[in-house]
Amino acid sequence: MKRLKCYILTIVALFSLAGYAQTDPLNGKRIAVIGDSYVKNHVDPMENTWHYKFARKHGMEYFNYGINGSSMAYTSPRWGTAMYIRYKEMPDNLDYVFVIGGHNDSSKLDSIGGLDVFKERVGILCQGLIERYPAAKIYFFTRWNCKDFQGSNAEKIVDAMIEVCGNYSIPILDCARQGGIYAHSDAFRKIYFQYPEDKAHLNSKGHDRFLNVAESFILAH
Repeated sequence: MKRLKCYILTIVALFSLAGYAQTDPLNGKRIAVIGDSYVKNHVDPMENTWHYKFARKHGMEYFNYGINGSSMAYTSPRWGTAMYIRYKEMPDNLDYVFVIGGHNDSSKLDSIGGLDVFKERVGILCQGLIERYPAAKIYFFTRWNCKDFQGSNAEKIVDAMIEVCGNYSIPILDCARQGGIYAHSDAFRKIYFQYPEDKAHLNSKGHDRFLNVAESFILAH
């Protein structure tokens, strides 16, 4: 009798999941994520990332364009073409586009040519994505915070991204201030980052934590 009851509950659960997949408006949509090691996931599997888990949860077709060391506005001999140029490598007919960046730009402002050049190139990226994917939903995500964040280049980059995205009416999540990821905390990083000294890359538990924040933001916009 107990086995029969468990079997029935399992069947009910499977039908419920099937019904959820049919009613989920994201099911079958095509999503591409472009960015740096926040997207590539550094030395951990890409499948551990929050954006992969988000796509899998909602039954979406997922494309990952993350490159370790990549910048939004700076083409590096070592890390390759900047995002404001290489977004053109992404597939056509996308329904969702996530742009995750700014971490590496924070240490390359001089190489980029200053904050105004950074803003100009992020604007090129915004305009290019809108023109190429006029029907898609586009979202930007900033870098995490860091020690001595206030007044730093990291803060300047975050604020510049927020300003430029606002100019193009693109939703952006200020992950540095609203992400619930305390990258400035040694104790926090020991639990949620890939190694204690790491200041950028979440482990699977960290991605699970941030998924709740990101998903709420995405579904609200």
